[in-house]
Amino acid sequence: MIMSRIEAPRDEDDAAAAVDSTPGRPRADRSALVDRSALVDRLLAGLPAGSVLTDPDVTASYAHDMASFCPAGAPAAVVLPRTVEEVQHVMRTATELRVPVVPQGARTGLSGAANATDGCVVLSLTKMDRILEINPVDRVAVVEPGVVNATLSRAVNEHGLYYPPDPSSWEMCTIGGNIGTASGGLCCVKYGVTAEYVLGLDVVLADGRLMSTGRRTAKGVAGYDLTRLFVGSEGSLGIVVRAVLALRPKPPEQLVLAAEFGSASAACDAICAIMEGGHVPSLLELMDRTTVKAVNDLAHMGLPETTEALLLAAFDTTDPAADLTAVGALCEAAGATQVVPAEDAAESELLLQARRLALTALEAVKGTTMIDDVCVPRSRLGDMLEGIDRIAAKYGLTIGVCAHAGDGNTHPTVCFDASDPDESRRARESFDEIMALGLELDGTITGEHGVGVLKKEWLAREIGPVGLEMQRAVKQVFDPLGILNPGKLF
Repeated sequence: MIMSRIEAPRDEDDAAAAVDSTPGRPRADRSALVDRSALVDRLLAGLPAGSVLTDPDVTASYAHDMASFCPAGAPAAVVLPRTVEEVQHVMRTATELRVPVVPQGARTGLSGAANATDGCVVLSLTKMDRILEINPVDRVAVVEPGVVNATLSRAVNEHGLYYPPDPSSWEMCTIGGNIGTASGGLCCVKYGVTAEYVLGLDVVLADGRLMSTGRRTAKGVAGYDLTRLFVGSEGSLGIVVRAVLALRPKPPEQLVLAAEFGSASAACDAICAIMEGGHVPSLLELMDRTTVKAVNDLAHMGLPETTEALLLAAFDTTDPAADLTAVGALCEAAGATQVVPAEDAAESELLLQARRLALTALEAVKGTTMIDDVCVPRSRLGDMLEGIDRIAAKYGLTIGVCAHAGDGNTHPTVCFDASDPDESRRARESFDEIMALGLELDGTITGEHGVGVLKKEWLAREIGPVGLEMQRAVKQVFDPLGILNPGKLF
């Protein structure tokens, strides 16, 4: 588990309105929610018996993802389809009965986007887990949404290919979930995020119709780009049942460099110098002193706790050692106290393991964490880290920062004791101040985790009233009854 969830009291009004949360239409009446037994009977009419779960103890385990402070309702049923036709049957039934549907992948998300609403059907797509095609000539893979990211990555590697998006939860998270939240990962600085690798989709719409978007060709500009519209929509516009994904040739093994700095601002100066100098690292990650100490406490890795910031840079070029030498010189010029390049892949993997343990280690500090996901321009990264330090001091909290520094995506992680009401309050308030700081620095409230329930209020602040109106209008076109993942995003 990357983080612990806090049980938050449900907002009864929001739960009652789960069937239809779009402004401008009447709120749903709780008494109008469909009888559970009638719903289950209709579902079973087109589904195998084993694919519909109704035991409350079982369905409760599907109620939420890994986000804190996000209320979750009680599903009426959980459906585990294996075919497109079964998904279509679920959506036709939901439309006829006006029942909300919450799509889910592996539930590793950090924004509450997969949280159930009272009386909903949870549509878990984890059983649709086939890799349908890997084509080395076209450099595409065709997959179902339940395929685990790491499974796909290893499968394409056998063909000399590479699927770059690599969220920290890549051993567990699914491609469908990655598409729903437009996931990123450690390699984004060079290779980009999930959205850049989704060429085409098959999507089951709210009324059960099947629509195909995009292409499998290297180029294509026919019509509006509906594929990109679905990426990051958090299941609020349709259910992805198949994806055509772009692949790249498998790169050489990367080598990693670690650089210690006496201040976070010096580390950020080095990051700016690396990017300004035209270097293209495959990874550029930062861990602050709090995170380094937490990793040492958890895994006894011997990282230098005297450092204020630890920068990890990697290259997967034909001559990575030369690239590391050039970047090491820039780090020293920016004030690095020590620069240590890895000599081989094993040493590189050890350094990366420290970064991958960061969130787990921070959770161990107090038992519960809130992981923020604010992305700022690289040139403002130093201001962001200094601001987070001030917020931590103001609220008397431990806030560790690890970051995809090469693209400005910070993960300030608030550590707190969930059994202490005052500390929980301060954690939430500090979380909000960090998001406000990100917007002040010309950033965004989320670089890769999504909006879900956790950041609904902040989405409205970021995109403004006109932007919000247009996004709601798009939602209305695809989901006129408001049954797809209600209460998320807006």
